Amino acid sequence: MTTNLEAQSRELNKLYEDLDATIDSDEIGLVEAKRLEAIYGASQWQLIWRKFIRNRTALVGGVIILIYYIAAIFAQFLAPYSLTERFVRYIHMPPQRVHFFNEGKFQPYVYDADLEVDENLRKHYTENKDVVIPITYFVHGETYKLIGLFETDVHLFGTEDGMVALLGTDRQGRDMFSRILYGAQVSLTIGLLGVLMSLTFGTILGVVSGYYGGWIDNLIQRLIELVRSFPSIPLWMALSAAVPDHWPPLRTYFVVTLILSVIGWTWLARQLRGKVLSIRNEDYVLAAKLAGASDARIIFRHLIPATFSHIIVVATLAMPSMILAETALSFLGLGLRPPITSWGVLLKEVQNLQSIGLYPWVFTPALAIVIAILAFNFLGDGLRDASDPYTL
Repeated sequence: MTTNLEAQSRELNKLYEDLDATIDSDEIGLVEAKRLEAIYGASQWQLIWRKFIRNRTALVGGVIILIYYIAAIFAQFLAPYSLTERFVRYIHMPPQRVHFFNEGKFQPYVYDADLEVDENLRKHYTENKDVVIPITYFVHGETYKLIGLFETDVHLFGTEDGMVALLGTDRQGRDMFSRILYGAQVSLTIGLLGVLMSLTFGTILGVVSGYYGGWIDNLIQRLIELVRSFPSIPLWMALSAAVPDHWPPLRTYFVVTLILSVIGWTWLARQLRGKVLSIRNEDYVLAAKLAGASDARIIFRHLIPATFSHIIVVATLAMPSMILAETALSFLGLGLRPPITSWGVLLKEVQNLQSIGLYPWVFTPALAIVIAILAFNFLGDGLRDASDPYTL
C-alpha cells in the first residue's frame, strides 16, 4: 500500500514538472514571438534607425557635427572676443596653456606672456609666472545679438585683464579661437544652404526625368552632361569673377551659395533618375495612376518619399564638397572676402608659407575643416549603410 502511494506521488510530481516545463516553454515562445514581431513588424524608418545606432563611427560623426552647429549658432556667446577685437601687445602669440588649479582651488588661469625679439628679429613669447590672469565665466564684453534675436553682452568666459588665447593670435593680434567660431557660422551655413538648393534642383529634375522618360528625360540628361562637362574650378572662377567687388557682403554670400548649388545638383539628379526608373512601375505607383492621381501627386506623394532615405544620404555626403568648394574659392580670393569671415578667408590670410613655419597655430582653421569633413563622411557612410537595413 505504501509502495503504491509512493509510486502515485512520483507520477504526480512528474506531471507537475512536465506542466511547469510546458508553461515555461510557452512563455519563452511568447517572448520570442514578440521579439520577432518587433523585428519583422517594424517600419522602414525603424529598421534604418536600429541599424544606424549600431554604427559607432557614424554616431561619433553625428555628435561632432551637432557640436559644430551648436558652436556656430552660439558663436558670439562662446567666443571670448569679437571678430575684429585686436590686442597689439599679443601679435602672433602662440596658444596659451590653461591651468585649472590655483593654490589648491579650482580656478582656471593663464600666465601673462612677455615678448622677446632675438637677433634675427623673430618674436618669442615666454610665460611670466609672476602675473596670473584668472579666467572667469559669464563675463561682460562687447554687445551682440544672440541668435540674432536677443541683445546681450555676456560671454561664456574671458578675463578682466590681459587676454586668453586658447589657439593663439594672428598677425593683427586677433584671437584665433574666436575667429574660427565666427568662421564656422559662414562655412557651415553656406554648405547647408548650398546643399538644400542642390537638393531642390536635383530632386525635382531627377524624379521628373526618371518618371516621364522620353524627350523630357533626354533634355534633362543632356543638360546634366553639359554642366558636368565643364571643369569645376575654372567654372567657379568664371562665375565668381562676375561678382562685383562693390557688392555688400550679404549679397556676395548668397551669390557664392548659388554658384555652388548650380554645379552640385547634377550628381543627385542622375542617381535619383536611376532610382525612379526602378520603382515607377511598382504596384503602388500603378494603383495611384489607376485611381486617377495626377502626375504631380504621384511625384510628390509617392516617388519622392520612396527615395527620401537616398536623398538624405546624398545630402550628408554632399556637405563636405560644399564646404571644401567654399574654402577653395575663398582661399583663391574668388569667393567670400573680408569683412565676411569664413574658414576659407582665414586660410587665405596664411598663404605665406614662411608665416606657417614660424607661427603654425594660424593654420588651425584647416584642422577645423578636416574634422568637419571627416565627421560628415562618417555620418554619410553610416546613413548609406543604414538606408538599406536588409543587407549585412
